[in-house]
Amino acid sequence: MSKSSYRTMLRSSSIIGGASVVNILASLVKMKIAAVLLGPAGVGLVGLYQSLMQTAGSVAGLGLTNSGTRQIAAASADGGAAEVGRVRRALFWGTLAQAILGAALFWLASGWIATRFVADPERAAQVAWLSLGVGLSVAAGAQSALLIGLRRIGDIARVQVGSGSGGAVLGVAALWLWGEDGLIAMVLAAPVVTFLLGHLYVSRLERPSGPSDPLPLLAREWSAMARLGFAFMMSGLIAMAGFLAVRVLVQRELGAEALGQFQAAWAIGMTYLGFVLGAMGTDYYPRLTAAIGDRAAAVRLVNEQTEVALLLCGPVIVAMLGCAPWVIRLLYTAEFGPAVEILRWQLLGDIFKVMSWPLGFIILAAGAGKTFIVTESLGICVFVLGVYFGLPLIGVTATGVAFLALYVVHLPLVWWLGRRQIGFCWTRAVRVQAIAVIGAAVAVDSAARWSEPLGAVLGMVLALGMAFWTVMRLSEKTGAGGRLGRMAALGERVRNG
Repeated sequence: MSKSSYRTMLRSSSIIGGASVVNILASLVKMKIAAVLLGPAGVGLVGLYQSLMQTAGSVAGLGLTNSGTRQIAAASADGGAAEVGRVRRALFWGTLAQAILGAALFWLASGWIATRFVADPERAAQVAWLSLGVGLSVAAGAQSALLIGLRRIGDIARVQVGSGSGGAVLGVAALWLWGEDGLIAMVLAAPVVTFLLGHLYVSRLERPSGPSDPLPLLAREWSAMARLGFAFMMSGLIAMAGFLAVRVLVQRELGAEALGQFQAAWAIGMTYLGFVLGAMGTDYYPRLTAAIGDRAAAVRLVNEQTEVALLLCGPVIVAMLGCAPWVIRLLYTAEFGPAVEILRWQLLGDIFKVMSWPLGFIILAAGAGKTFIVTESLGICVFVLGVYFGLPLIGVTATGVAFLALYVVHLPLVWWLGRRQIGFCWTRAVRVQAIAVIGAAVAVDSAARWSEPLGAVLGMVLALGMAFWTVMRLSEKTGAGGRLGRMAALGERVRNG
């Protein structure tokens, strides 16, 4: 395995990870203040509004964030500046029309959406404001596709830091000034700031080279992206619709309080993994797209990314499993106690999620749109059905159990598809690392269910040991010198006995 490849992954992970840490801290502060000012019911409504906005944005975007990234990365690797310029122009004009149309349709349907999904027609005016977020999300998706496809890692990180911190500050200010009336402003703050910052950094790029392309040629280019993007859009829509269905099920079966418990655990689970999963989308995906024609290189890259993801995420997952009750109380309030059980099941599922994501990108990089739809649909069906049948039996905890079931099914499926596509097989290092993380997580979870203090102590001890191993392993793989190099040599001696 190439040391330069590991260094590239760690560099992108450190940059995007640093941005994610800022976003995580900003998000935690925002969640804490929202929990104090709004309570579980208000937090649940925030999650529902965000889900509605993201689902509509996914439909209006036609998956061009994914397909645009792939087309720009491929054009940059093979086609040269003229080809990149043509893709950029098609992406700009196409998404401009999509953003306007998507926002207008959402605004026209706001009354029906409020009645059907929010179960409160009086909130139609609030829902109508979400149309602004829908349009800006589509536009921001095109900006993101361009920056990621060109591997502008620094600019992507700056956009993420600015949007996360700026959106949090504006959202908290709205809640502080207007209370529950500021809830919509809190939801819209993030897409507004993300679009403005994305526009700033895209405008600094060198203008597309070559003569202006005729409209029919741009239309054909957009059509090619849209055909592939439609498959990605459908899979994303199915996923978002599934998560929205789960929120609706929880609210209707158990009430707004239970929805708030689910949203609390879900927000933590979606936030803390961002520093690794975000790097996959911004650096690993374009690199895999460029290498997908070389099966050996692609297999090596997927294994390297999987190992790095497990090394970085393992200590965090184990520590959070042990400290879940304190994490919930710290980030929310004592009212969110039931979210602890949900979070524990989600953390176990996150191990399989971290392993499946690098494999899922094989399908994206290969442009196998229909296959991607099938895999995502099967996983979401498992999740929704698990919640549907589990809610009457174990209450809101069913959302966590169903999340684990989703990735237990998804992981072997994408592994099999990766094997068919590029002859993929996990290396011994990846298998050993996965077994170690799963074993530690199960041990900590079992101890925490018997005694919370024991689980916390065991979780921190194992997490520290895993973190030490992570430093040694990555130091060895990146060829680090100095003190890190000595740690790598120590790790090599420990492995060799």
